[in-house]
This record gives sequence, structure tokens and C-alpha cells, in this order.
Amino acid sequence: MIDIALIRNNKEFVKENIKRKFQDHKLPLVDKAYELDIEARKYITKASDLRGKKNALSKQIGALYAAKKVEEANEIKKQIALIDQELLDLEVEEENTKKALKEIMMKIPNIIDETVPIGKDDSQNVEIKKYGEPALKPFEVPYHVEIMEKLHGIDLDSARKVAGNGFYYLMGDIARLHSAIISYARDFMIDRGFTYVVPPFMIRSDVVTGVMSFEEMDAMMYKIENEDLYLIGTSEHSMIGKFIDTILDEKDLPYVYTSYSPCFRKEKGAHGIEERGVYRIHQFEKQEMIVVCKPEDSKMWFEKLYQNTVDLFRSLDIPVRTLECCSGDLADLKSKSIDVEAWSPRQQKYFEVGSCSNLTDAQARRLGIRVNGEKGKYFAHTLNNTVVAPPRMLIAFLENNLNEDGSVNIPMVLQPYMGNKTKIK
Repeated sequence: MIDIALIRNNKEFVKENIKRKFQDHKLPLVDKAYELDIEARKYITKASDLRGKKNALSKQIGALYAAKKVEEANEIKKQIALIDQELLDLEVEEENTKKALKEIMMKIPNIIDETVPIGKDDSQNVEIKKYGEPALKPFEVPYHVEIMEKLHGIDLDSARKVAGNGFYYLMGDIARLHSAIISYARDFMIDRGFTYVVPPFMIRSDVVTGVMSFEEMDAMMYKIENEDLYLIGTSEHSMIGKFIDTILDEKDLPYVYTSYSPCFRKEKGAHGIEERGVYRIHQFEKQEMIVVCKPEDSKMWFEKLYQNTVDLFRSLDIPVRTLECCSGDLADLKSKSIDVEAWSPRQQKYFEVGSCSNLTDAQARRLGIRVNGEKGKYFAHTLNNTVVAPPRMLIAFLENNLNEDGSVNIPMVLQPYMGNKTKIK
């Protein structure tokens, strides 16, 4: 959520930002927010004038009683009673206006960073840098489910009977590999100074609407029936929610966390073969990074966060590249976002394995996360990034470490988490 002062002082700037995100249908929201803001401030001014009038009248009552002018004093009391009722009515109108204003403000996208490339959708995202040499195997790389099945590591048929499409059983060494990658990612981030956290896996609706847009909420979140609880789509949701309605001490910033959680997502829509298997699923596990910091530090942390993911994948001998998301591919709360993509020898192209986002103060405004600093209170900046998200990451791992005989090499850094095995056979 942006600052209402931006609309109050420069409506055209906010409208231009919406146009750059190719969301012209939201342009009328700016004018509506502008009008509601004026209306809300009129109520505040009128209420202030009435309180001043009430105070002046109240001071007269004592003097009138002292002068034994009881009727006049009682008449003033009636006037004060009318003012009190008018103030109550104004309070209701002001509250309703502010509520309507907030609902609109929560639909207006965050201001995108000036360095974001302008483009309509993800086809216009811009490659930044490649890390590692993409491998071309001297043999045909099978579909990732086939690799897992030959290693007796997956059962999709049973999962469909139990839970439907989009679920899986991981078994044996593949299940162990899945857990090993999560454990390695956890320790990797702890070694980089991040505090490890296991957060709640369900959150209330006020946290949901604080961390994401209404459109994302509808597309992603599973609601618990008859309860004000949602299953998290990523631990960022409950980790940022941890700070709801708090005033942080500036000297305690930044908060840098790495959190583990299962994640649950609707993942609506039909998908091609490469997005079936364990690529686009309703349930997975993830190691995440979250930072809450001062506004002037968020750019620095943004660069650190996505580099952490690059470094982790390169430590596992997986080639990756970074890709800057264009304006039309940014979710509404994001100011800037970079995807990390891993190389797929099977497809001979890169695919997304993580996303790093700077949300500036958008989440903080929605959740009421403020900082008490030397120059007064201000809203914190929040950032998040994927460390690693198996089982999708397993696709890149298996394809890049696959041998012609069907065995899979285990990189040295991962061997201690796999019982010192050097291969999965």
C-alpha cells in the first residue's frame, strides 16, 4: 500500500506507475482515493471545529451557574448534547470513509523501482547474468519423473488416489535427498548470519491481506473452513506477519531470518508436461529468507539476498542465471524483483527456482510495521527471497547430476547430509 500523500500531492505520478504496470483498469481508483481522502479530511476538520465550539460552551456553564442563570446554563447543555450527537455521527461517517479509502488503497499497486524494465509480461523479463556453464549431456536426459521412478523415489499414482493431482509421495534416497537439500540450505543461511525460524503454518485473514494483494490471495491461498485461518503459501507470509502492529527500535534493525515451512498453493490452471510431475504442485517445502530493515538499506539487502541463492546453487554445481522481472510481471506489492533460474539439460533452457523481491514499505503500511528512529517514526522495508524450494529444485539437481547409467552424483557439500554417499543408484 502506497502513502496517500503520493495521491494527494501527485495523482499523475501514481497513474503513470499504474500505466507502466499495464493495469489501466485501476486508473479510476486513484481519482476515487483522492476524493475519499478529501472527504475524510473534511470530517476531521469539522469534528475539530465542533470540539472547539463544545469547549468554549462548556467554559460558559460554570460562570452561568455561579451567576444563578440556570436556564441559560441548561440551554447551553442542550447545545453541547446536540454537538456530542453530531460528533458521534461524524465519527461513523469518517470511519466508513476511511474504511472505503483503505480498501481502494490496497488495490493500487506499489511504486515500481525506477530501474525496473518496462514490459507487459514475463516474456519481456531481462537476463542479468549467467553463473556456471550450462551442461549439454552426451545422452538424452529423461523426464524428471522417470529419473525418480527408476530410483524408486516417487509414487504419483498413489498420491492421486489419496489427495488428487498436484501431490506426490517421495521415497527412499529421493526423499532423503529432498530433506538433505533443505537441511543444507538451512545451515548455508545460518552460516551467512541469518537466524533460523520455524513459523506458524497458518495465518489469519488480516495477515493474509497485509502480505499480498486480493488477487494473489484468491489465486493462491487455501482457507480453513469455518475458521479465520489460511494455510501459508510461503513462510514469508507468517514471518512478515510476525511484526504486525509493532513499533520496532531502529537500533535493532535489520531483522534477518531464514525460515523453513511447508507451503500450500492452489496453482490454478492447466500446465504442460514440464510443469507436471513435481514442478507445479499444491504442497511443497521451502527454505526462505526474510529481511526487515531501514529504507536506505533495502537496496543493499536485495542484492545480497538473490546472490545467496545463486551461491547456494553454484555450490551444488547447478548453472543458474538471474532475470530481472519487468513492470508487467511484478506482483502489486513488489517494487523490484529478480528471479533465479536453474539450467535444465533436458529442456536445454533455464527455469525458475526462486524469486527475490523488495516490497519497500508496502507490506509495512498494510500491517502497521513502524520503526522508532532518531528522526521519528517511519515504516520499515521488507524483503524476501527463496533459498531453495524442493521438490522443484530436485528437477534441476537430478538433471544436472545425472549419469548415463541412471545414477545421480551427490556434490561434496551435500554428502554429509546423505550419509556420506557419493551417488544415488
